[in-house]
Amino acid sequence: MSSQAPAQQFQVDLRGVIDLLSRHIYSGPRVFLRELLQNAVDAIAARREADGGGGRVRITPVSAASEEFVLRDDGVGLTPEDVADLLATVGRSSKRDVFDLPRSDFLGQFGIGMLSCFMVCDDIVIRSRSAHGADPVEWVGHADGTFEVRPGAADIPVGTSVHLRPRGESRSLLSTATVVELAETFGRYLPVTVSVDLPAGGETIVTATPPFLGDDREEQAAYGRELLGAEPLAIIPLSVPATQTRGLAFVLPFAPASTARQSTRVYLQRMLLTERAEDLLPDWAFFVRAVVDSAGLHPTASREALVDDDALEQTRTELGDAVRRWILDLALSDPLRLAQFVGVHEVALKSLVRHDDELARFIVPWLSVETNVGRLRIDDLVRRSSPVRCAETVEAFRQVVSVAPTGTTLVNGGYLYDDELIRLLPEVFPDVRVEAVDVVDEIDRLAPPPLDARATVVSLENRARAALATVDVVARSFERPEAAALFVADPEVLRALDRGRARSAGGALWAGVLDRAERASTRGRDEKQDAPSSRLCLNWTNPTVQRLAHTPDGRAFTAGVQVLYVQALLAGHHPLGTADRALMSSALADLVDLAAEATSPRPAPEGSA
Repeated sequence: MSSQAPAQQFQVDLRGVIDLLSRHIYSGPRVFLRELLQNAVDAIAARREADGGGGRVRITPVSAASEEFVLRDDGVGLTPEDVADLLATVGRSSKRDVFDLPRSDFLGQFGIGMLSCFMVCDDIVIRSRSAHGADPVEWVGHADGTFEVRPGAADIPVGTSVHLRPRGESRSLLSTATVVELAETFGRYLPVTVSVDLPAGGETIVTATPPFLGDDREEQAAYGRELLGAEPLAIIPLSVPATQTRGLAFVLPFAPASTARQSTRVYLQRMLLTERAEDLLPDWAFFVRAVVDSAGLHPTASREALVDDDALEQTRTELGDAVRRWILDLALSDPLRLAQFVGVHEVALKSLVRHDDELARFIVPWLSVETNVGRLRIDDLVRRSSPVRCAETVEAFRQVVSVAPTGTTLVNGGYLYDDELIRLLPEVFPDVRVEAVDVVDEIDRLAPPPLDARATVVSLENRARAALATVDVVARSFERPEAAALFVADPEVLRALDRGRARSAGGALWAGVLDRAERASTRGRDEKQDAPSSRLCLNWTNPTVQRLAHTPDGRAFTAGVQVLYVQALLAGHHPLGTADRALMSSALADLVDLAAEATSPRPAPEGSA
């Protein structure tokens, strides 16, 4: 017959727990004051339920006159039994049972808040009298894990006081300046009065009415200026009844950095949780900075972040909907302010409308894109261009714009979200058609030179190919005679040019990396597929090209073709590789030599006087 060993309790090393709190749960010892304030506010909430009393927290910092920090509240207080239940059981949160209130009425819910005081002192003294009529009690806890409970003095008022004597390195944390700063940071908007005693006498009240929960527009705007450091572009009310979340979103009057994310100042029952919650608003809402107070969102054990649960997901969705509704209302009611908003936050809106059909119908006409005739708003673009023609990359735009017929509009789709925005147009404007522009197709559409010059043109093309060796050459008639030539290449050639520029600018290690990447891309290409091609398109309407066509073979012709090639590379913002720079230097040297030979005086014939 087997016997079962009796169950035993775990033994807790309190110093190890304190080290865990300070290193891995709390961000630092400064949170001790927040934990004490939370306990005090919870006790006051319980007393208000019990007899309607309570409502004040008084803090006496360490000063020259006293080495003791004291925080007093006039809350419900503790009985000797409560002390044993609340303070002697590490990790147990039983306030809801002792105070007889629902858990949601309390800020602190993890039963470890009082231990945070051991990060700044070695002993904690708590003196308390219960509002329920029990005798006063004194509890003394030590960092070594021991504690004593004894009767308190008869003159202890209803409520609780916490007494701390700081360790040497923690004294500044309990001084007046730091205590005032921490009390204002964590507890400025608590629903009780929090005061701090001053060394010279008197006190300062650190609590105030939260302007982001009121209706005074001037106070809201002043709070927004403090939060943003500038006048808010707009103020958006926020409310999620399901999680008892309320607040304001302030629209930034400037475009944030491209790497910026939205962040929200969060209070839980008016106690500061965090200055920068990054998960309470959708990612696309980085053009607002919000501040909210909630009674239904759940803090992590450190009470410095939010638990990612269903409540947070619902709140995030509804807050995002509120920002979105504001934009829609602005589109319908105040076009001038909408134009101002779009001018500042256009990139964010372009990102948003890709996934929001209803918002797209209102906002897309106000957005703008870069074109060959300047920046155009979408509603102006669709009125003047049918179909809407768009080059998908900046490189393609630069090449096509040189040969675009006069009077046509071409969109540069190479900027962030612009190509996707143009593809969205038929959904917003049913009568609009979008056409993707390919540079090779555009060259093929250009008119060939006149038939009577056909022989001269063919000769020019053949001789120019020989002069350049690795580049195909064709002649076409552009509408712009000032453009002598256009360099056209498929994407693989452009990538190779970019790699060449990076290889020449970097060191040996970087060059090796690029070489391996190039070999890998070559292996991945189908052997039957045509090799990447590049083409120099000469403009037959350009006078220089026509003169070149009638120039006989020789150094002048070769140098002229090579200079046009390099000029076309530069005009298209293509990088010059080492071979291109050498080609340019050689061509220029030849042209200078030819010019010098042409202007040098000829020697006199022999026998002349």
